[in-house]
Amino acid sequence: MVCPRCIKVVRDEMENLGLRVIGVELGRTIIEEQDGKIDENAIEAALVRNGFELLHNKREELVEQVKLKVIDLVYNDKLPHLKTTVSTYLAKTLSKDYSTISTAFKISEAMDLNRYVVLQKIERAKELLAYKELSLSEIAIRLGYRSLQHLSNQFKEVTGTTLNKYKRQGGADRQSIDNLY
Repeated sequence: MVCPRCIKVVRDEMENLGLRVIGVELGRTIIEEQDGKIDENAIEAALVRNGFELLHNKREELVEQVKLKVIDLVYNDKLPHLKTTVSTYLAKTLSKDYSTISTAFKISEAMDLNRYVVLQKIERAKELLAYKELSLSEIAIRLGYRSLQHLSNQFKEVTGTTLNKYKRQGGADRQSIDNLY
């Protein structure tokens, strides 16, 4: 979950199942303790029906936390203010060794964590290009790149086209940020 609408959908679905929801946060729902057993299958079915998933183990929870942290960095323009690398930031904020985080991500997502970060940054670049409000250099800075050339190289490697050509075409091939693979 990454938006207020998602939080509302999850809250509504849990309440429709007769659960008393105390709070819904990004990636977590807190429900009041029940006298009877909670039907995890019903919860999972409700979540899946709405495009979500129920996390069953610690590795899945860690990977979801990683995704949320990366999305927060990229989409809330925190990368230019980050005084360390993304890998160091993740290790520190999640209180885990980066190799543990990276390995869990690779196992769960069949993709390197660094690749996931790049894909999120490129998708954000596409969004910013579509708005046509910032220069290419401003976009590079906002995404935490040290140079426009670095962004340009990664953009072309991921999309197969240049930043300028993409900007001229109007950016029709944007993807949902939770399905970048």
